Amino acid sequence: MTRLARKLRLTDYFSLGWGTMVGVGWLVVMDDWLTRGGPLGGILGFAIGGILLLPIGYVYSRLVAAMPDAAGEVAYTASVFPRPVSFFTGWMMMLAYFIVCPWEAVAVGRLAGFIFPWLNRIELYSVAGKPVYLPHLVIGLGLTALVTTLNYRGVRLSATFQNWTTFGTLALFIVFVSAGVARGSPTNFPPLFTHAPFISILLVLQIVPYFMNGFESVTKAAEEANPEFRSQGFASVIFAAIIVGFVFYIVVIAAVAFVAPWRQLIASPFMTAVAFEHAVGSRWIVSIIMSAAMLSLSKVFNGNFVAATRLLFAMARRGLLDDRLASVHPGNQTPASAILAAGIATGLCMFLGSAILAPVSEVGSVASAIGWFAVCAAFLRMKPTPLQTLIAIVGALVGLSMAFMKFLPFVPGHFSRWEWVALGVWIILGTLIGRSKIVRPNVGQTSTAGNAVDSGFSL
Repeated sequence: MTRLARKLRLTDYFSLGWGTMVGVGWLVVMDDWLTRGGPLGGILGFAIGGILLLPIGYVYSRLVAAMPDAAGEVAYTASVFPRPVSFFTGWMMMLAYFIVCPWEAVAVGRLAGFIFPWLNRIELYSVAGKPVYLPHLVIGLGLTALVTTLNYRGVRLSATFQNWTTFGTLALFIVFVSAGVARGSPTNFPPLFTHAPFISILLVLQIVPYFMNGFESVTKAAEEANPEFRSQGFASVIFAAIIVGFVFYIVVIAAVAFVAPWRQLIASPFMTAVAFEHAVGSRWIVSIIMSAAMLSLSKVFNGNFVAATRLLFAMARRGLLDDRLASVHPGNQTPASAILAAGIATGLCMFLGSAILAPVSEVGSVASAIGWFAVCAAFLRMKPTPLQTLIAIVGALVGLSMAFMKFLPFVPGHFSRWEWVALGVWIILGTLIGRSKIVRPNVGQTSTAGNAVDSGFSL
């Protein structure tokens, strides 16, 4: 059996974890973040949300060291729960990763249209009142083809692309934030909250799972670690991705509110760029921001694509999905069929246009939170130490709370009708696909590490 190539190093895993997490939300939906909570509400929402994810990150770091399996959540839950539980845990995480890919493919067209307004023409049709332009489609499909090709050709090529775009984004971020903050003023901050303080923080906290989802993508590439990579490195990169992630979001929210009177710019497209241009008084800083956004968009697309395709491949290898998706390219040592399937599906979803941007954030948040809860619950069944038990309980409660914040109708910011429809369609689709799969025993290679309880691995 051809196995996946083992070529990833510590830096590659950080680029995957952080790069998958931080996309272009800080540019595309900054107005939504500030409308939800205001500057201080946004800062506290992401700070609290990021800190609450640390126990979940700990659980993932222990499990991936014990079970370096591309199935990730599926492998962990399959160790202690019935087969249907592991299937639906994987199915929800598949939604969390895959749904980001068309989101980014659509967003790249919008970014290009902002930089070059002449691209905002040749309207083909509209979805939910949002126009779909031919140039936007062409650009998004082009990026989709590039990411698909990179991943098909080899994980080393994909990792190199991820590294350059990740560290390029961080470098440009430092440049434009430093330049803009030098022209800002604390008088631009008020109002600090858009609602009562608690409600403002809560509304931001609800979307944190979507914008912080990605640190656990490290586990999907665990089988592709360089032979010299030490399992303790997984904990380092997971914690680094979470901490650098929420600090990044805190800094960019604070910077936007500091450099310009944000309340007056809420209706502006790409509010972050407009705010910095307002502060500096020159277009050059917009070019820097847009360059950073293009790099960031590319890396988060690639990172989520890596995670989605590895999970798709691993679920098929376990007999949970069509067996043809479990094939490995004999020369490139990549999950070729899963990569081609994800690339085609991303291209098709792109035709929904920018109408998918807002609902995607909400549904993706819930999908991630459900997966995190299931992993922590599985960890609790694996005889952890008392301290580990406490950490896992906190992680499980965090995941469960983040899901229920969107489910309960009396909580501000709960699911709307269309978000329920989207989630319902995904669950029904999973039920239909998995109906003949989840009732029979595992087939083929199921794990590289075996059952966490019986294999002797220490948690």
